[in-house]
Amino acid sequence: MQDLLYFSQQLINGLTIGSAYALIAIGYTMVYGIIGMINFAHGEIYMIGAYTALLAITGLATLGVTWLPLILLIALICAMIVSSSMGWAVERVAYRPVRGRHRLIPLISAIGMSIFLQNYVHLAQGSRNIGFPALIEGGFQFGSSGAFQMSLSYMQITIFITTLICMTLLSLFISRSRTGRACRAVSQDIGMANLLGIDTNRIISATFVIGAALAAVAGLLLGMYYGSIDPLFGFIAGLKAFTAAVLGGIGSIPGAMLGGLILGVSESMTSGYLSGEYKDVVSFGLLILILLFKPTGLLGKPEVEKI
Repeated sequence: MQDLLYFSQQLINGLTIGSAYALIAIGYTMVYGIIGMINFAHGEIYMIGAYTALLAITGLATLGVTWLPLILLIALICAMIVSSSMGWAVERVAYRPVRGRHRLIPLISAIGMSIFLQNYVHLAQGSRNIGFPALIEGGFQFGSSGAFQMSLSYMQITIFITTLICMTLLSLFISRSRTGRACRAVSQDIGMANLLGIDTNRIISATFVIGAALAAVAGLLLGMYYGSIDPLFGFIAGLKAFTAAVLGGIGSIPGAMLGGLILGVSESMTSGYLSGEYKDVVSFGLLILILLFKPTGLLGKPEVEKI
């Protein structure tokens, strides 16, 4: 029974982190699915969303606002607005001017934007860790006292529910809305979409905005979950989310969700049964193993070259 509780605890922890990875990974996979490029500044946009949410929470506390749902709602809206604006700006500044050129040029441009955003936050907020208030506390305990007890916190439940809602809304948007259908058309053939009258520039910008908004949601959730943020907060999470997107199949939204969950669970199980020092080794080793046998990822489809 103790072994089962311990396994369940690691599974819950892994699904919690994996859900956040999935939210961030969607930004990578949507941009790649539309224009075939990797937005390496996406992790920094996630980090800026976390900082924006923290500033909003601090400001509301200074004004004397104490109702928790209102604080979380305003912080989430502020983070999504700022991150979405940043995503739109990154597309206009770092991608649109070099779109259509050799793929190495947009890649270097994105890396440069990533370094710029890191250093901008470093200069504006300092390099130290900043405490993020634990607004959602408490949870459930399972197991007998005096032995190992499995815990399911309200924060973890919040992450699960929020991720589920975001994924459902995104799926409905992609499948049923006019803009979502345009996104699918552009991802299949951007040239033909242009000929059919679709404003591909607007669709590409919308893709960056949607991915940035989801990253802002993850920034708020993981900021509260970990309890601190710093200017490198987005680099590691962005790298893990990119790994999750590749693992599930870059360009596939369900693949990004699946890859994030698998990566989160593998990290948690490694930390729980081996050591936290080996979690990155196991995660990236799993990625290499899957790509050796299925280069397109778990749910990715091979690209068909049009002649």
